Amino acid sequence: MLRQIEGSRAVAETVGLCRPEVVCAYPITPQTHIVEAIGVKIRRGELAPCEFINVDSEFAAMSVAIGASAAGARAYTATASQGLLFMMEAVYNAAGLGLPIVMTLANRAVGAPINIWNDHSDAMAARDAGWIQLFAETNQEAADLHPQAFRLAEALSLPVMVCMDGFILTHAVERVDLPTQAAIDAFLPPYVPRQVLDPDDPVSIGAMVGPEAFTEVRYLAHLRQVQALELIPEVAAAFAEQFGRPSGGLVRSYRTADAEVVVVAMGSVLGTIKDAIDVARQDGLRVGAMGLTTFRPFPAEAIRQALATAGRVVVLERAFSMGLGGVLATDVALALTGRDVPVATVVAGLGGRAITGGSLRGLLRSAADGSLPALSFLDLDREVVQRELDRMAGRRRSGPIAENLLRDLGSGPRRDPAGAAR
Repeated sequence: MLRQIEGSRAVAETVGLCRPEVVCAYPITPQTHIVEAIGVKIRRGELAPCEFINVDSEFAAMSVAIGASAAGARAYTATASQGLLFMMEAVYNAAGLGLPIVMTLANRAVGAPINIWNDHSDAMAARDAGWIQLFAETNQEAADLHPQAFRLAEALSLPVMVCMDGFILTHAVERVDLPTQAAIDAFLPPYVPRQVLDPDDPVSIGAMVGPEAFTEVRYLAHLRQVQALELIPEVAAAFAEQFGRPSGGLVRSYRTADAEVVVVAMGSVLGTIKDAIDVARQDGLRVGAMGLTTFRPFPAEAIRQALATAGRVVVLERAFSMGLGGVLATDVALALTGRDVPVATVVAGLGGRAITGGSLRGLLRSAADGSLPALSFLDLDREVVQRELDRMAGRRRSGPIAENLLRDLGSGPRRDPAGAAR
């Protein structure tokens, strides 16, 4: 059924159709609308039998999800940014215990300084936690990925994180084709846990494991991620057959058949990239794009095949590893080991900075003529950076960097000659 609906509420509606039995979350911008909407449905009895458990922190939310899943319930939660970091110990535990929890991550920058806008810093912080990570390009895909996430999680006994860009998707109102309950029931079978806590058949879950077995435990967890690489395309194909539209999968290419330059990215920025590519094509540039839906497990072979004819690869990063460079680009370069293909990293959109079509078109021209450096920052204000570097070099007590930059840009508190803020 087509509806004009906010992205968060489209996700809430679809998660509700997946028949969760326990939902727990702590509010944090920009995911709050999702669990608010689910909570209202539970209070009205629309999702019965389903329990909404109020918690006092994100760590408690994931802990409750772990307990619910271990007891045999289909469990769901959502978070963002610092909320994910606060629950990180439990995030690792959920994966290590092999519990099929589904969580929506409304991607948001991680402080300090505090920033509530979108980038992928939070997801990158959890990339090695053992969760499957799926990235949505649109609100339609954000909704569609959730029934696929539950099916994957329960088939593999692994938790799945569905990542959707905060505000850009979560708060955008657009047309979404929401499924019916009958269609979801036909696609997502009832949850049958692989392991469950049962008083009549007691077992230990999460016991201490020493050096004699820890490597093997981790290796088996890795094998399940490898199995996911085979299962994710199968689930995506089943979804397309059931609902009549492609969604999910490993990677997706756009105008790459004859492309000399291919831009690799994840999330909603792909829409802007595709528009820029269409304009660049009119100017005669042979450019294309490849979007990753699946980031963990990393689909190295699928990427290698998708980039088989590319002469240059540009990875547009919504996060980066300070002191190294690109997170996604490092993985892409590893996937292309043995091929003489330059991989450039472009860091863009940090903390919600707009990624404009004009900037992308300039980027594509630089990539096409070979002038793009190995690491660059799109639309970096070098003047304000240099002023802060000069200030730091000029005096020991140069002050907090973030506040200094804001004052230089005219949006922070001013100071009198004595140095007092006013």
